[in-house]
Amino acid sequence: MTAVTSHVFGIRQFDRDARFLSIESPEFDFDSFDAIAESLLLAIDATVVEKESNADLHIWLIDFEGCRLLLKGEHYSGALWLEAMSDDDEETLTFIASLLN
Repeated sequence: MTAVTSHVFGIRQFDRDARFLSIESPEFDFDSFDAIAESLLLAIDATVVEKESNADLHIWLIDFEGCRLLLKGEHYSGALWLEAMSDDDEETLTFIASLLN
């Protein structure tokens, strides 16, 4: 796997202790979230396991090389982030951050 060459996505904030990676992305709204999220997953070579959408928050369970992470997007604030589900997944977030850097 190589670093993400597109400058569409980047790192906004990475808090390893909180298992949280905030991602810079193009602007999105409720209807365009899927396209933006799919582009990110394609860029990091991850797949969707499950999708859930609420009034203002999208939550996707994704698989990245056998590791399950949560991809979340809140369209009112334009926030897009990944969360590790366990301490064991911190290294995975670190690796994804290196791809987006």
